[in-house]
Amino acid sequence: MTPQSFETFAGLLHRGSGLAIGPDKTYLLETRLAPILKQHGLRDLDALAGRLREPGTAPLERAIVEAMTTNESFFFRDDKPFAHVRHQALARLVAARPAAARLRIWSAAASTGQEAYSLAIIIAEHRALLGGRDVEIVGTDIAREQLARAREGLYTQFEVQRGLSMQHLVRYFRKEGTNWRIAEALRAMVSFREWNLLGELRALGQFDLVFCRNVLIYFDQPTKTRVLEAIARQMTPDALLYLGAAETVLGLTDRFATVSGERGVYAREMAAA
Repeated sequence: MTPQSFETFAGLLHRGSGLAIGPDKTYLLETRLAPILKQHGLRDLDALAGRLREPGTAPLERAIVEAMTTNESFFFRDDKPFAHVRHQALARLVAARPAAARLRIWSAAASTGQEAYSLAIIIAEHRALLGGRDVEIVGTDIAREQLARAREGLYTQFEVQRGLSMQHLVRYFRKEGTNWRIAEALRAMVSFREWNLLGELRALGQFDLVFCRNVLIYFDQPTKTRVLEAIARQMTPDALLYLGAAETVLGLTDRFATVSGERGVYAREMAAA
């Protein structure tokens, strides 16, 4: 692949999703875009880059962005953030809000939905604490194929074995052939929407808890700052943000404060607007 072709892909990915790739990631382009080459009858990445320079390539551009930004997901991934929700965050939010106030949770970059449904399981298990109040969970992603799978709520045996206890599997899923479908009550609690974190977020509304884990690691520093500040504007004054173990807000924005004793958990600064 020529340097010019690489720059074509790198520019498209940065504009379309915020993904920053260097020349050392050429192998990822070759691996993840191979199905697109086959579908369009193109011999190599140089030919695909040439096609992108032609008019009317928006669908192709979207397919490339989706292929490169699809990430794996599994239930209760790195349980510490979920434990914080169980043991601290929910009680804190309930105590701070009127009995009828709805709680809203956002799973950004939701992929195939395991994170959002993990949160729904926690909510189902804490109905007594919540006192019957309504809870809405919103999962967003830019990948349509992944969102379709999330909405269906159907997972393979391998997928349910990653992170789910046997108790959770038996209680919240039903067997369908060789697969498992999540309970209708949990599916009703979660909505999935196509959304780009680089786009306008205001229509999503305000959230009390935001999970944006293992997303920032793919962005350059200016994009990280842009996304974090946009997320802060969608958070209620006392909301909490959960990032991945390798991610931080430090040096990127002053819109968040660290939560004492908690890695990857941040409180929205009251001054954020």
